[in-house]
Amino acid sequence: MNNEMKALSKLHSREGLWMTHAPVPEIGPDDVLIKINKTGICGTDIHIWNWDDWAAHTVPVPMITGHEFAGVIVETGSNVMDLEVGQRCSGEGHLIGKTSRQSRAGKFHLDPGTRGIGVNEQGAFAQYLRLPAFNVVPLPDEISDDIGAILDPLGNAVHTALSFDLVGEDVLITGAGPIGIMAAAVARHVGARHVVITDINPDRLALAAEVADVVPVNVAEADLAETVSDLKMKQGFDVGLEMSGNQRALDQMVEAMTMGGRIAMLGIPPGKSPVDWSRIVFKAITIKGVYGREIFETWYKMIAMLQNGLDISRVITHRFPVDEFEAGFATMKSGSSGKVVLDWTG
Repeated sequence: MNNEMKALSKLHSREGLWMTHAPVPEIGPDDVLIKINKTGICGTDIHIWNWDDWAAHTVPVPMITGHEFAGVIVETGSNVMDLEVGQRCSGEGHLIGKTSRQSRAGKFHLDPGTRGIGVNEQGAFAQYLRLPAFNVVPLPDEISDDIGAILDPLGNAVHTALSFDLVGEDVLITGAGPIGIMAAAVARHVGARHVVITDINPDRLALAAEVADVVPVNVAEADLAETVSDLKMKQGFDVGLEMSGNQRALDQMVEAMTMGGRIAMLGIPPGKSPVDWSRIVFKAITIKGVYGREIFETWYKMIAMLQNGLDISRVITHRFPVDEFEAGFATMKSGSSGKVVLDWTG
């Protein structure tokens, strides 16, 4: 194997990413080396591209970015017994410690020492990725590399959507980005009754209707209360999934919830936001913050659902060879795409 590889890196403390050459990672006894076939561009990668305040305070330079990937194992460490060279895989991008109370209780996704590939550690926008064998998720034959490359954000959607029982419930999703759209598809798949998704971006709402059997509502043009009435809902939504990070959307969600409603929040509002806590208290609303995926229960659930007929393939709207990464990022930043996948196999 050539000991050099192509990689997309944050080389300078300013806007952009740069194609560079880097050494192929050397693996330790508990690691595997993965040849990357496909990667997804994530909202986090857009923050790193833009070099906003969060990125500038979080990401060391230089850094190979990217954390959504699918590939094939080409080398295994001496202690790795349950994975094989030639095995297709994706993987959990959160690198956890093993000594915290949470990890020792098996709640790996709550480990406070978690580090992220492509954010704190060298990432997956490269021809090869070193990953702890613990983090590897083998891909069954039914799941393509394209879908394998977006299992990380699908996992965000599944973790959020399955926070509360959805069977027979009326579900409101605020934010029709790719993760919100996938959460809508999951809600329908597991048996929600009505699924309404709101946004102010008509392209994203049209995509939501294409991917899943949902009711899209452009809240810049339509009144959500009219939708509730049209669907003959008596009291409001049972479950809310907040995916937008928009304070007005959260306020609207609280107003639209039934008494005792439950909200799972994945969207991150910028800075500090005013919240009308009295409405939340008097409506007896439960709010759960969601981060990442449950390791590895979310992976098990989403792979089972994909094998069982969950179809999120249309959420991928654009594919580019990795040498056209600038066009891929521009497409993602335009706000009119779904998921964008980069192909490293050329």
